[in-house]
Amino acid sequence: MDLLNTLVDKGLRRELPTREEALAVLATSDDELLDVVAAAGKVRRHWFGRRVKLNYLVNLKSGLCPEDCSYCSQRLGSKADILKYTWLKPDEASQAAAAGLAGGAKRVCLVASGRGPTDRDVDRVSETIKAIKDQNEGVEVCACLGLLSDGQAERLREAGADAYNHNLNTSEGTYGDITTTHTYADRVDTVQKAHAAGLSACSGLIAGMGESDEDLVDVVYSLRELDPDSVPVNFLIPFEGTPLAKEWNLTPQRCLRILAMVRFVCPDVEVRIAGGREVHLRSMQPLALNLANSIFLGDYLTSEGQAGKADLEMIADAGFEVEGAGEVTLPEHRAAAGGGCGSHAGAGCGSHEGAGCGSHEGGGVCGTAGTAPEVPANEPRTDLVAVRRRGAGTDLAPNA
Repeated sequence: MDLLNTLVDKGLRRELPTREEALAVLATSDDELLDVVAAAGKVRRHWFGRRVKLNYLVNLKSGLCPEDCSYCSQRLGSKADILKYTWLKPDEASQAAAAGLAGGAKRVCLVASGRGPTDRDVDRVSETIKAIKDQNEGVEVCACLGLLSDGQAERLREAGADAYNHNLNTSEGTYGDITTTHTYADRVDTVQKAHAAGLSACSGLIAGMGESDEDLVDVVYSLRELDPDSVPVNFLIPFEGTPLAKEWNLTPQRCLRILAMVRFVCPDVEVRIAGGREVHLRSMQPLALNLANSIFLGDYLTSEGQAGKADLEMIADAGFEVEGAGEVTLPEHRAAAGGGCGSHAGAGCGSHEGAGCGSHEGGGVCGTAGTAPEVPANEPRTDLVAVRRRGAGTDLAPNA
């Protein structure tokens, strides 16, 4: 396809595709899908080789958020049966982080529900960052605490944070349909505050909320303009008890097209498959590694993810390798530009949506232990959505 040849050439030159080209990727047919993946894979390998960066989430404070983000299981008025707890102590958070690092993660993402941190909250997180870094040499730490006030990004940077995550989530034009308690501009402002403080900026999106192709392209172009080091792509988990519980709009093929479009628009940026990969990509997860160069290990904020061992096996079986602690994530020109922690900038942590996936204690792809139920194609896979009941905030060992 002339389109794909053009997009590969532009990706290798870091040239922005036209909106029409980005939309055309999303409009390709299933017969063309492998060609799309192969083309975007050339761009991914050019900038990131066959390395896959592993990131690990620690949910410092779960539930009871005053914001009304429709996608979020922790939102105001949520009836989702999730874990609810107040701030973890620094040593508890450090212990949780250690499990992910032992499993191969090189970045720990510290997340807390809420509109944004108070100054006391920043103190708490600063103490937690110090505890993690004191006990784990060379670890990268990303904070995700909501909207930042003046001076808070600088304080987090001084405390040792390497990056800050705050997702745009959807296009500016449709943002008011998803959230009413803060604005799209508020989110942009926080990303800019993080960038200005010298933190590696991380900002991404959530696909599957009923948005149009134009909305997806709009938000990815807005992200390109903000120039974060990392773009996490979340796939909506329609939690029962949230306004978007019935929004089952994604197929594995759709997810792959979205990831390919993001790679073409943001060729040299760390593209991370975040919440929902197990639910919506399912057995196509290994193919998605040709598009993204970063994933989360283990569980998400409020839902369970693929077993950590299965993640590692998937990476190896697909012919990729886990990025080592001493390896540089970003291409040289981005790392040299001062992307937060420099040598490893930009994994991010995936905002407060609690996107995640179903339990599969048996270690396979998402699904409970035993034989998975037969579900017709394109039907809602509610069997793959399991609330997190282990790890941070519980007495059970984490999944890493």
